[in-house]
Amino acid sequence: RIHWMPSDPQLISEGLYAIAVVLSFSRITCILPANERFGPLQISLGRTVKDIFKFMVIFITVFVAFMVGMFNLYSYYLGAKHNVAFTTVEESFKTLFWAIFGLSEVKSVVLNINHKFIENIGYVLYGVYNVIMVIVLLNMLIAMFNSSFQEIQDDADVEWKFARAKLWFSYFENSGTLPVPFNLIPSPKSVVSVLLAIKKVLWIVFLKKSGENSNDEAELNNLQTCEGQKKFALKPAHHQKVMNSLIKRYIIKSQREKDRDGINEGELRKIKLDISSLRCELLERKNCDVNTLMELVRWLEEVMDVQEMDGSNKHS
Repeated sequence: RIHWMPSDPQLISEGLYAIAVVLSFSRITCILPANERFGPLQISLGRTVKDIFKFMVIFITVFVAFMVGMFNLYSYYLGAKHNVAFTTVEESFKTLFWAIFGLSEVKSVVLNINHKFIENIGYVLYGVYNVIMVIVLLNMLIAMFNSSFQEIQDDADVEWKFARAKLWFSYFENSGTLPVPFNLIPSPKSVVSVLLAIKKVLWIVFLKKSGENSNDEAELNNLQTCEGQKKFALKPAHHQKVMNSLIKRYIIKSQREKDRDGINEGELRKIKLDISSLRCELLERKNCDVNTLMELVRWLEEVMDVQEMDGSNKHS
């Protein structure tokens, strides 16, 4: 094995087999939606894949920019550095990739010769890369994961039941009976299908040779057309019935949530404005009533003073 070529088919097959083993174990995730505990978690992880693809656009742009920049800076110093980092495109990729996880050394930008300006530029670029990738972008990715996971958790029961129903329906489809790679082994279903196909071909050949091709073939085509129309007529009808049931269920659920929520934010803001305006009106009415009451008291005092003066004049 030591003397094998790097492109030996045995080595390539072993590497591909290792990847196949990982992918074969990942097929277990296909049945996780059937479990009530692991189903919502698996759905949440599936939703985060979309966030990863969105994040990868910015990530690849920043990563390639710094990789090319650091390679152009240190490609002339091969053999004059503390290590081989950034001297080739491959080493630049490795160094910047493992720097995301904190596994790259700061000495990667150190030169063995007295070129301080290049070394300082390398320190600055390497530091800016770590700030952007580790502090900014990774935290942004974590925030996106939290947002997607929270959206699933808020409606986890409905999401899980939908995924479970989708898994159940996949077993009702008219597809292969056995999973890969057992589908290569002939099954009773495949044998019956082959025999029926052979019977159909022989029947058509027999009709052609017997001279009754015109009438019998037309009748056979009519029968096949009628059977196909019946199948396609039944499937859309059943599909439409299921869709109508789902739409009704969604409308009823939305109505219940609306009734449960009561009022929304706009209505609450409107109520606050109405209360504020009512308060202002009550304060104005209170001030008017106080002024009216004070005038009435003043008028009563004046009337009483006049009556007292009239009484004193009569006695005198």
